[in-house]
Amino acid sequence: QVQLVESGGGLVQPGGSLRLSCAASGSISSIYLMGWYRQAPGKQRELVAAISSGGSTNYADSVKGRFTISRDNAKNMVYLQMNSLKPEDTGAYYCNARTVVVFTEYDYWGQGTQVTVSS
Repeated sequence: QVQLVESGGGLVQPGGSLRLSCAASGSISSIYLMGWYRQAPGKQRELVAAISSGGSTNYADSVKGRFTISRDNAKNMVYLQMNSLKPEDTGAYYCNARTVVVFTEYDYWGQGTQVTVSS
């Protein structure tokens, strides 16, 4: 089992910045991929950024060059630095951890943190 707790959401003006944090606990050693997803009202949840245990990163085209995902393995933390925010970045942001146990993958989710970009 993995527990995830997000923080750092809020209201920000267009062009502003926010930093989301995700604290992981539990079976940390089984995590091989962590990511941030977001869900806007009336839309499906979508991948924003992901980072592997080896540090490889992947971003949605819509956030490339503006968002940066990073992790601190010593603190069991994952971060999402969001710059040049746009109104379309508004949504609930969820931290995800993917584990593999005996060749079976499991997904764990945090409770979500709201990001609102508005003037």
